[in-house]
Amino acid sequence: MKAQDWKQYLPEFKEKTEQFYNGTLSKGDYKGFSGLYGSYAQKGGQASMLRLRMTAGCVTKEKMQFTADAIRKYGVKRMHFTTCEAIQLHDLTKEQVYPIMEGALDAGIVTMGGGGDFPRNVMCSPLSGVEEEYFDVMPYAEKAGEYLMDFILAEKMPRKLKVCFSNSPANLPHATFRDLGFAATADGKFDVYSAGGLGNNPRMGVKVAEGIEPEMFLYYIKAMWLTFRAYGNYENRGKARTRYMQEALGGAEKYKEAYLEKLQEVLDGPEDLRCSITPSVITKTGTRETMESSRVKAQKQSGLYTVVWHPIGGQPDVDVFCKLSDALASMEDVQMRLSPDESAYIVNLTAEEAKQVLEITEEDTAKTVFESSVSCIGAVTCQVGLRDSQGLLNACVKAVREVQIPDGALPQIHISGCPSSCGTHQVGAIGFRGASKKVDGKVQSAYVLYVDGNEKQGQEVLGEELGAIVEEKIPEFLVKLGKAVAESGLNFEVWYSQNPDGIKKIAEEYLA
Repeated sequence: MKAQDWKQYLPEFKEKTEQFYNGTLSKGDYKGFSGLYGSYAQKGGQASMLRLRMTAGCVTKEKMQFTADAIRKYGVKRMHFTTCEAIQLHDLTKEQVYPIMEGALDAGIVTMGGGGDFPRNVMCSPLSGVEEEYFDVMPYAEKAGEYLMDFILAEKMPRKLKVCFSNSPANLPHATFRDLGFAATADGKFDVYSAGGLGNNPRMGVKVAEGIEPEMFLYYIKAMWLTFRAYGNYENRGKARTRYMQEALGGAEKYKEAYLEKLQEVLDGPEDLRCSITPSVITKTGTRETMESSRVKAQKQSGLYTVVWHPIGGQPDVDVFCKLSDALASMEDVQMRLSPDESAYIVNLTAEEAKQVLEITEEDTAKTVFESSVSCIGAVTCQVGLRDSQGLLNACVKAVREVQIPDGALPQIHISGCPSSCGTHQVGAIGFRGASKKVDGKVQSAYVLYVDGNEKQGQEVLGEELGAIVEEKIPEFLVKLGKAVAESGLNFEVWYSQNPDGIKKIAEEYLA
């Protein structure tokens, strides 16, 4: 289905949205309806968010320009780069959300399926095609995104389905623990992982196939959809994600057997899903000028560069976003790539173009590894959120800046406002998850501390849960940790390898 074809479903969205805001449709009923359209009411029910799907995290100049134009035309004040490589527009009135949604379709941006029990935005390693890798998986992710749109109006699944593609063991999109992940191999093939996921009852994915020919990948997506519909839990939403099928079917091996049975059904069926992908070729060239900025990465294409832009908490200044879009419009073959850690990469830049992008984004980007930390949108905005994760991150950044903790003394941390793990707290070196803690008989806002998570393929580890820290004490804890590392003369990674109990020891007084 082409983007514009979804317009036929918009009048019902407008009708239901009017009913919600005039009080004749309940919050629960509206949420169950609006997720199909990629929109939810924010906490308090006075504003809406809209999720713009960016397949494989790829934001073309045209899609970026539409977003910038919409921001200016409708006076949008807040946006967010999500950990699922999409763009969210926030604090929208009903008069804003509908025309932006309609205009997005004209720009080739589909919001449908951005929420609810549908295939979600397909994720991809953000620098696929421009960095050293096993092979460029971006075209496969884009094709998967196109294919999965056909399932949005098909038979209902128990819950959402997230699919991703990884180009190397860095495993940034978490291919080895998603609902369905395709991990590139050194010989140009895919290993396939299924039924993984973070959050409550986290599970690593089950490796259901090794070394498949890339042209066969759509068969594995179809088999995943059939498996989820056959064995997913339709009765209990709390256990309706794919990772619960491992336990329901009697363990990883039993799940693999069930999945492979569905795969065989697809392979034996009449549908030809073989898909030959022609690799994209970047022909643009530039001069091999030396770039000194830590925010610039040399690409594998001679003379081309990528600039890293990481707005604090993944919340870019809308004016900076618009100014950047204007600048990119005249640059050849340039695009923005969104990352699971809420960074944005502007790729295919010459040295002169990279300088322009650096200048535009200089005041709206993380200055250290720690400042590039990850946070979900938080409870101020999210209906199901428990704690203000964005507020905590900003408080921590402020505290660390004030005492001038040097870059490298603290790692990138991950903060989720609730157990849903939108901030991927379970795979960070340090992670926090929104909670409550009783102190002197009084319940206080708190976060559970996780340590030693790892997302890299072959080294995957879910963080160890240590206990809850009262929210207001977390900046103090991180400052104390940062000072200890800085005084050692080592960076955090080396310090932690030499002091495996170091975080725990410093955290003890805050966990008590």
